[in-house]
Amino acid sequence: MSYLVLLKLASAEAIVVLTALVVLAIGLSRWGETLSSRRICALVAAIGLLIAVGVILVLPRNATLFAGMLVISPLNSLFKIICLGLALVTVALTGGEKTLRNRGEYLAIVLLATVGLMLLVGSEELLMIFIGLELLGLSLYVMTAFDKIDIFSAEAGLKYFLFGSTASAFTLFGISLVYGMSGSTALGTIAAKLTGAPVQPLLAVGIVMTLIGFAFKIAAAPFHLWAADAYQGAPVTSAAFIASGSTVASFVVLGKIVLIGFAPVRGRADWHAMIAGWSPVLAVLAALSILLGNFVALAQTNVRRLLAYSAVAHGGYTLLGLIAGGRDGFAATLFYTTTYAITLIGAFAVVGLVRHDTGGDNLENFGGLRTRSPVMATCMSIFILSLAGIPPLAGFFGKFYLFSVALGAGNNHGLLWLVAVALFGSFVSLYYYLIVIKVMFVEQPIVADSSLVTRHSSLLDRITVSVLAAIILLIGILPTPLLSKIVAALS
Repeated sequence: MSYLVLLKLASAEAIVVLTALVVLAIGLSRWGETLSSRRICALVAAIGLLIAVGVILVLPRNATLFAGMLVISPLNSLFKIICLGLALVTVALTGGEKTLRNRGEYLAIVLLATVGLMLLVGSEELLMIFIGLELLGLSLYVMTAFDKIDIFSAEAGLKYFLFGSTASAFTLFGISLVYGMSGSTALGTIAAKLTGAPVQPLLAVGIVMTLIGFAFKIAAAPFHLWAADAYQGAPVTSAAFIASGSTVASFVVLGKIVLIGFAPVRGRADWHAMIAGWSPVLAVLAALSILLGNFVALAQTNVRRLLAYSAVAHGGYTLLGLIAGGRDGFAATLFYTTTYAITLIGAFAVVGLVRHDTGGDNLENFGGLRTRSPVMATCMSIFILSLAGIPPLAGFFGKFYLFSVALGAGNNHGLLWLVAVALFGSFVSLYYYLIVIKVMFVEQPIVADSSLVTRHSSLLDRITVSVLAAIILLIGILPTPLLSKIVAALS
């Protein structure tokens, strides 16, 4: 294969890298900190992401390079576009982050993190997946600690880096053991090698260590300890990107690894016939994440920490589809993680607006948001109710689809115990979600003059939030277009 063909198939990633370099050059120029330069950086970044989306749409439908290191398929292309869309929203929201210095460098890091997402989604080979994880992880560590004047940002970045480095070591060690026992790092070849062969102890250790690394990425308990500090201390746009883009790509890759590469050693998580494999391991992680995430969220008074522990619980819900297995299970996971990512990036955008207007993001800062900004209060209500799974929003259909697929999996409703845990967790979550809505619509604002808290808010941020809320409402009413695309891509 010629280098021109390689460049053509990897042109979307190349465009994003080139855009990052151009944005970095503009940011490092002598005019880098002027208002016009910051706007040019954001405009160039947005144009580069849109061009990358257009390139993906005209690439061949199917292609495979270097034994799965780069795979072009309808599923991979769809989720590359979703990741690019989430990055585009993040770029749009950076305009409201007035405390961010060196805007060009920040946007360049966002673009490099997006390349990591694209490599993750577009690969079916463990070494390339690990490279994508590291490119993404290193970018996210810097994004978390980017606010130099905030000590909490530095603390969050350090904690994220320490936990992430440990998780990367687990992942790499697990990949090495899997390679030693199967003789390959390509997921399809690994599955063929493991079919019909007994599970060796070293292979079991390798699978568990690999799952631990990805449990960190999706903030599944008990590997979630970084999430609350990172979500609270990082710049709001960084937290939004971590919670949305990183989560989507991680679930896509985790689904490929367990449902393709480790499919022969799946085991069973049925309550009446449990068999050793990765399925019962994920079931335990899911149950623990749902219970711990929801109960700890009850005690939070900071909205970003509340969303962080909520993310832990939602990671547990999303795992239900992978545990159920099959095309329907994977489709349910992908649909839910996509709608959840859109919801959460919108919720963080509102948090950023409130923080900019009032100087904080505790529950009390949301008091009287209905009177200060009725549109933002309405949008935040849509996001919160979608997270709670209230119809007719996207979160309701996503949970219904997940739970129904899990309930129908296995023999004699074997995953009923896990669905019961998920339903119980959903009921618990209603309490702290409704508290946020109560504060916005019932409590009084913490400032006397409401005109002082809205006049500097970014119009682009408000338009972005409104569009995201409309998307969540539209997907809830008409889920078929997105779901049919995901199911067709899996076919």
